[in-house]
Amino acid sequence: MSESLTPLAPGSLAGKSALVTGSSRGIGADTVRYLAEAGANVVINYRNKAPRAEKLATELRSLGVEALVVGADLTDAESVQAMFDEVKAAFGGLDILVLNASGGMESGMAEDYALQLNRDAQVRVLETALPLLGEGSRVVFVTSHQAHFIRTTPTMPEYEPVALSKRAGEDALRERIPALAERGVEFVVVSGDMIEGTITATLLERANPGAIAARREDAGKLYNVSEFAAEVARAAVEPVPADNTRLVGDTASFAGE
Repeated sequence: MSESLTPLAPGSLAGKSALVTGSSRGIGADTVRYLAEAGANVVINYRNKAPRAEKLATELRSLGVEALVVGADLTDAESVQAMFDEVKAAFGGLDILVLNASGGMESGMAEDYALQLNRDAQVRVLETALPLLGEGSRVVFVTSHQAHFIRTTPTMPEYEPVALSKRAGEDALRERIPALAERGVEFVVVSGDMIEGTITATLLERANPGAIAARREDAGKLYNVSEFAAEVARAAVEPVPADNTRLVGDTASFAGE
């Protein structure tokens, strides 16, 4: 990770608490690190990478913040409830919830797994977290341009089921914006292009060799994990755009709705 990236002012999140789903590695890990560097107490959520999550927590505690590690299967309602019970016991509430975990390209999963994880689980996590989200709190949903623009811009066939399921998740969450606003909870979608070095990019490259290089050439630049995570961290604190959307990186190749 680039050490020069400090997207948030040190101490600017002192006394706040933040949970990032899927934060034992990749974009989630860098996002939770940036929030902790700004002084937030953090929850590192993982599905099956406990040692990696614990190692990150140890690193972040050295910054002087609290770091809670909670394993949860986001497609399992009881597991999600248990996670937020732990968060409530540790921190009392949440100021920032980053819905980062996603998937659907894994092999050996049920046919509707992408929808279960990218739509149903996202809504479940938000609704289970609601009692902990007070006025002035912020929910951030992380997606890709390939998913955000899927209705108007085709994507590579290998990624299409994931893109459709992530857009379905985004739509389902957006439907809740008025209800969130009534509670004083802000909501923002962060959409980025293909990110160099992510699991998704690796799986796509395996299924469609040359896909990432072709996308990089079209876009002129692709963000790496730490650069995109910095944008996600900023989205957690900077004013929410009028359309509740932050687009990161080139969008010239994508047709708006």
